[in-house]
Amino acid sequence: MDSSRFPAEPSYDVVIAGCGPTGAMLAAELRLHDVRVLVLERETEPVSFVRIVGLHIRSIELMAMRGLLDRLLERGRQRPAAGFFAAIGKPAPRDLDSAHAYLLGIPQPAIVDLLEDHATRLGAQVRRGCAVAGFEQDDEGVTVELGDGERLRTRYLVGCDGGRSTVRKLLGVGFPGEPSRTETLMGELEVTAPQAEIAAKVAEVGETVKPFWLRPFGGGAYSVVVPAGEVGDRAESPTLEHFRTRLRAVAGTDFGVHSPRWLSRFGDATRLAEQYRVGRVLLAGDAAHIHPPTGGQGLNLGVQDAFNLGWKLAGRIRGWAPDPLLDTYQAERHPVAADVLDNTRAQMELLSPEPGPRAVRRLLTELMDFDEVNRYLIGKIAAIDIRYDFGDGPDLLGRRLRDIDVEQGRLYGLLHRGRGLLLDRTERLTADGWADRVDHLADPTAALDVPAVLLRPDGHVAWIGDDQRDLDDHLARWFGGPVG
Repeated sequence: MDSSRFPAEPSYDVVIAGCGPTGAMLAAELRLHDVRVLVLERETEPVSFVRIVGLHIRSIELMAMRGLLDRLLERGRQRPAAGFFAAIGKPAPRDLDSAHAYLLGIPQPAIVDLLEDHATRLGAQVRRGCAVAGFEQDDEGVTVELGDGERLRTRYLVGCDGGRSTVRKLLGVGFPGEPSRTETLMGELEVTAPQAEIAAKVAEVGETVKPFWLRPFGGGAYSVVVPAGEVGDRAESPTLEHFRTRLRAVAGTDFGVHSPRWLSRFGDATRLAEQYRVGRVLLAGDAAHIHPPTGGQGLNLGVQDAFNLGWKLAGRIRGWAPDPLLDTYQAERHPVAADVLDNTRAQMELLSPEPGPRAVRRLLTELMDFDEVNRYLIGKIAAIDIRYDFGDGPDLLGRRLRDIDVEQGRLYGLLHRGRGLLLDRTERLTADGWADRVDHLADPTAALDVPAVLLRPDGHVAWIGDDQRDLDDHLARWFGGPVG
């Protein structure tokens, strides 16, 4: 790229490659802070097929924090927060620490549409049919080259462009891990076999073959999952005949599958980017990590990346963020992704038909009858057990705060603007010097068992106490210097 042709001034503060859930969520989070955002999406139209995805508890909480949950509930179906870990069918643990302790099944196009609409209503620009072809960065920004040769100047570039991320490859960031060893076919198809016959055969085969199921989806269609038998070319979509062949091989019948709505395959490739940031270029979502869909964590992990990154990058652009703040994005989210990769590796082993893994699965199934074990595994999948390392302090420090009752209603209703919040039961504290970045609610009735907490915009507890000087130090750590 010829640097002499670089535009002199950036037209955008952030260019985001990819308008999936991660990219759209990040764009919206940045726009809450008046950051100029352009989202580039390779596809000219949104996906047309309807794939159901699950929002876990933590992602549901984040949607509530931004006032999006009611709209999502209209499009989705609430289900018990149970049976996630390696599809072991145990009931939900008692009294999960959330006001939103359920799974929300929702069509993926619905959540993408809602998040993109949310971002554009806030002022983000989305350009479809455009993709990053190259870029160069310098001390002042990034020059992005599109596929048609157009060049854009931006202060930061974020790759949210999927597991085969062009941004990550051009950045030269390593993506170590394991390639796929097994593959699974997944799709939505109509069937001719009677429902009772299907249920009986699935129960029989499912004892030894995992993952395998045919589940009623609605409108006469079934969600069909069956082992692919071998690792194929991920770039090629499977055909109806592939499904028929594999169903006959595994179950002895193809159930009369026909009229597919969509067909796909997934493998168990597991990879994690070595770095989430190089200079002014960052990675989020599947561009930073890929893993099998077991447990349904992928979309959730990416959306949570966006929530962690958005306010920090906005603070850097707006000029108030302390220098180390943006570095905490990788420091906090990289270990979370590593843990998700490990638990999906474990789940894939538990789905193996081999005698050893089957024995371990039987043992774990017994152990999950203990509430503590069941709760631990659900907390891991639902991402409500995450505790960022903010130093020594009470167990709540670094964790997210549940949606508690406050004088003005519910806590999450106070977080719609993406700002910090001082929740003060003492009525003696102040955040006046940070009023442009941090809200203050003095409420002695708040359902807290500590004097006061400082919440970051992502809902994690950054400070606990009742000392003003200590609070000021932590306000400066997370939100920069005071004004005035």
